[in-house]
Amino acid sequence: MPEKLSKKDVRGKGALQAKIEKKSFRLTSRSALGIMNSLSAHIAILDQNGTILATNGAWAEFAKANKIQMRPDTVNINYLEICDRALSDSAENAGEVSEGIRALITKKIDEFIIEYPCHSSHEKRWFYMRATRLSDSRPLRVVISHENITALKQAEMELKLQRQNLEETNTALKILLKQREDDKYELEESLVSNVKELVFPYLDKLRNARLNSKEKTYLNIIESHLNKIVSPLVRKLSSRYLHLTPQEIQIASLVKGGKATKEISQILFISGNTVNFHRKNIRRKLGLKTKDINLRSYLLSLEEQ
Repeated sequence: MPEKLSKKDVRGKGALQAKIEKKSFRLTSRSALGIMNSLSAHIAILDQNGTILATNGAWAEFAKANKIQMRPDTVNINYLEICDRALSDSAENAGEVSEGIRALITKKIDEFIIEYPCHSSHEKRWFYMRATRLSDSRPLRVVISHENITALKQAEMELKLQRQNLEETNTALKILLKQREDDKYELEESLVSNVKELVFPYLDKLRNARLNSKEKTYLNIIESHLNKIVSPLVRKLSSRYLHLTPQEIQIASLVKGGKATKEISQILFISGNTVNFHRKNIRRKLGLKTKDINLRSYLLSLEEQ
């Protein structure tokens, strides 16, 4: 049977156990403090009322550097009251922190996180705060940590600025490319129009003149080469003008240029009736047959689209 202990023995054993537990607690606390002091984050432990029970070296160093009007480790100071009394730019964030910690204490939430600015007179700074309850802690304890994330925020802002500059550059490039395409098309259209209006009519006049065989050969070569130059451009213009025929493209271009029916007939060596016939076809293909819209105005509007 187990030996029955006297009251004196029990008291002695209990005292010894309490002594061992107390020594163990001191060792644990000393180890925890050493761990806390090895961290770069500013760490504080609060009780259930928000009073600071312990802080690490980084917390105290930050307090000294910022010349706070209290003891650097801020032990026995109520952290919630500090937040409640915060003024100026930090007031909004401090109020959010105070609410978050109170929600932790009342166990409405399990974790509170916030990213906030904390600028000094000589530099811009940002911090990341995380607050949690110590698991299985009796009585309740809350651990809060503040990590300086200034370098990260500056990198984020730099990336944002670079992205914004890149987007602006891309927009400018798109505008330049669009302008280049417009200029290219305008140049092509001008080339086709000038060849058709200013060159081909004189080729036709030369063809009707008295030329010897050698001169006619030269004339045919010139006309062939000119057609090779303008044919690809005419095809592009055809797609722009809804598959108009080459003759209709010529007339549409002349109409857009402000030429009247009589002038167009003289330039293209066709009758006025033929010009009017093509004008009607152009209006039909452009969907203007039953609309009271000026053909030249509409053709000009296509260039602006």
